[in-house]
Amino acid sequence: MKRAQNIGEQHWRKQINDEDQMNKLKIPHNAYVFVGDGRKALFLRNDGDEKFPNLKTEKVFEDENPSSHEQGTERPGHIGKGSQRSAVEPTDWHDIEEHRFARKVAAAMEQMIRAGKVKALVVVAPPRTLAELRNAFHPDVKACIIAEINKDLTKHPVGEIEKHLTSDAYSH
Repeated sequence: MKRAQNIGEQHWRKQINDEDQMNKLKIPHNAYVFVGDGRKALFLRNDGDEKFPNLKTEKVFEDENPSSHEQGTERPGHIGKGSQRSAVEPTDWHDIEEHRFARKVAAAMEQMIRAGKVKALVVVAPPRTLAELRNAFHPDVKACIIAEINKDLTKHPVGEIEKHLTSDAYSH
């Protein structure tokens, strides 16, 4: 009876491992991997194949985005009507710059797709940047996306990015 239980357990483990294999991200040859946050974006191309990816850096965007107090006034404005005064939310210059940067890299990706360089795209970004990119991507770019990964890998070297993408199970 114990042997039968072990065989059943091994079969269950094999099924899980097979499912993990099926869910692993397969990055086709020459597919692009966009890795970015609100300050830095990497455009990587898979020079390898689906089984053994080999990501090469094609383009790097880096944005100078100092903190808000370095970009503008820290003091909120006031609105007054008669003797009543209300404070106005201070402008978050840093946030504005991150939005602008997302639109800039989305436009660059659109140009690469229109030039025929990109047929498949994997997008890797932290949640907020991923949302910004979804809003900024042209429908032609969205049509090429094979996977979106909610993770910040911008500070990792390319070799580690490759390992993260191929070792974890991701799906679109």
